Amino acid sequence: MRQLVICCLISVLLLTFYLREGEGGPIHAVRGGVSVVTMPVRMVGSVVAAPFGAIGNAAANLTASEATLSDLKKENEELTARVAELSEAESTAERLQELMGLQSTYNLTSTAARIIGSSGDSWSQAVILDKGSKDGIATGMPVMNAGGVIGQVVEVSPTTSTVQLIGDERSGVSAMVQSSRAQGMLQGQSDGTLRLSYVTADAEVKTGDIVVTSGLGGVYPKGLPLGTVSSVDKADNATYYTIVVRPASTVENNEEVLVVTSLGSDQAASDADVASANASSSDSTADAATKEEGSASTDASAATDTQQGGE
Repeated sequence: MRQLVICCLISVLLLTFYLREGEGGPIHAVRGGVSVVTMPVRMVGSVVAAPFGAIGNAAANLTASEATLSDLKKENEELTARVAELSEAESTAERLQELMGLQSTYNLTSTAARIIGSSGDSWSQAVILDKGSKDGIATGMPVMNAGGVIGQVVEVSPTTSTVQLIGDERSGVSAMVQSSRAQGMLQGQSDGTLRLSYVTADAEVKTGDIVVTSGLGGVYPKGLPLGTVSSVDKADNATYYTIVVRPASTVENNEEVLVVTSLGSDQAASDADVASANASSSDSTADAATKEEGSASTDASAATDTQQGGE
């Protein structure tokens, strides 16, 4: 007990002298020397103790209650679902914005609809929309997405409608080459490609040309994108080109579409377009007739030569 009291008195006296003396006093000097000597020991102690601290934290995590772990898992799932929801909403907003831009660009009178299914098989290509006759949809109305024309309404119920896609073999769209105004008919093929048929071989068509609706027939508004020419071939003495067209848009990655409900007076084919199409048709018919006459003349000459040879 006496030793403890003596130690306490000495400590108090040292503390008093330490506080009273300046920075250069003997007690400050002794303290600095002790700090220098013990620094390596303290550093080694910190390094040795660090792994044990980490192990202690890990042990604390492992011993967390089951309720805490369950709450954290639930919170993580909720955050993941929220991120997915926001991402989907952003994608939908972008697609709708593109449709609105298309509607504004071409001044379309239309209504938006959503693709809810497909009825395509080995014989046909079609999709089903979530709007029908009660929404003003009728057969014959053109349907397009942000990229361009995808098809035409062919069947309607009160709440749904069926769209025949332009890639269907039974589909046909009056079309023209945008640059040269060459008229033709865009048709689906059994191999899944699109062909621009009945374009006369004297027209100007090249790979990369854009194909748009011509407005002939009053079904599709004039000037809507259909696709791009991917190849042009012409057989010897052929009346028409063989033109393969890459579609401007597909339905695989689209959910929303526009159904064009009516055409404006400026969206139909002009009188000049109709006259050009009629002239092209007449020229094609005349060429075919000439070839038939030439063939008939050849056959008649061959028959005369045979008869003379027999005589």
